[in-house]
Amino acid sequence: MDGVDSVDSERQPVPGPELSDLDYEQARDALVEVVARLEAGNLTLEESLALWERGEALAAVCRARLEGARARFEAVRQPESEAD
Repeated sequence: MDGVDSVDSERQPVPGPELSDLDYEQARDALVEVVARLEAGNLTLEESLALWERGEALAAVCRARLEGARARFEAVRQPESEAD
């Protein structure tokens, strides 16, 4: 099983902007691109795994941005009497 460990250590990250720099729309669009590339196939196993991992990270960014927006919306929607 030593070959598996050496393959994992050679994995290169999928190029793209830093996740923390992405707004919701950018992360969503990047996720759509990742899905399209995975569905198109013609990738090595390692490329597929790297794309899958980036897709998972992008989905987490989308989820966090939506949760943040939801919290802001709820804070604005809440009557002032309940805010105290």
